[in-house]
Amino acid sequence: MSGLTVRYGQLPAVVGIDLALHVGEVVAMIGANGAGKSTLMRAIAGLHPPVAGSIKLDGADISHVPAHRRVAAGIVMVPEGRRLFPSLTLEENLMLGTLHARPGSWTIARLFELFPWMVERRARSTAFLSGGEQQAVALGRALLANPRVLLLDELSLGLAPAVVRRLYDVLPALRAEGMAILLVEQDVTQALRVSDWAHCILEGRITLSGRPRDLAPADVEAAYFGLAGERP
Repeated sequence: MSGLTVRYGQLPAVVGIDLALHVGEVVAMIGANGAGKSTLMRAIAGLHPPVAGSIKLDGADISHVPAHRRVAAGIVMVPEGRRLFPSLTLEENLMLGTLHARPGSWTIARLFELFPWMVERRARSTAFLSGGEQQAVALGRALLANPRVLLLDELSLGLAPAVVRRLYDVLPALRAEGMAILLVEQDVTQALRVSDWAHCILEGRITLSGRPRDLAPADVEAAYFGLAGERP
């Protein structure tokens, strides 16, 4: 994407973002609450139209392509808060991911191999699952669409560290299959651990970019909290 700008009414939420995702790469977008991370994800997914700039997939401008057509093209989001349907069973929630799915290797059988506990809970309402189980269902629903670009919005939100580690342990296999992953996180340590490239976002603007191994903790902290101009 290039120069992406998104507004809520007259308020700028994302301003002039330049960002690239490549095959088999995990890119982390880190920042505090209200920094513009989720707005950026929603714009890429087609849920919030930009007022300037462009979003391209394989060189084609998809800035104003509807969300369902982006799913069919391979852009799929795991939204913040999971957004499951509590009136549906675990398996029914999963199968919603197949509605506009691309052809690919992800099937319900393969997903049950990845998360074996789902088999015995497949007929249970998602309202009665734990937070970690619900997040796994949300991730599984996205995988069943066979994405090329996977958008993960606050995967670890509200979950115990051990559960978060189990979810993040899935990412290397997805990356090995050539999936491009954009990860939005408040947990800076977790995001830097799993990503190939990281960006800090503050007030809708990228304030720091680089490979995690090259980013000094003090610089990340300054960019995260907007302290760069205050450092000696």
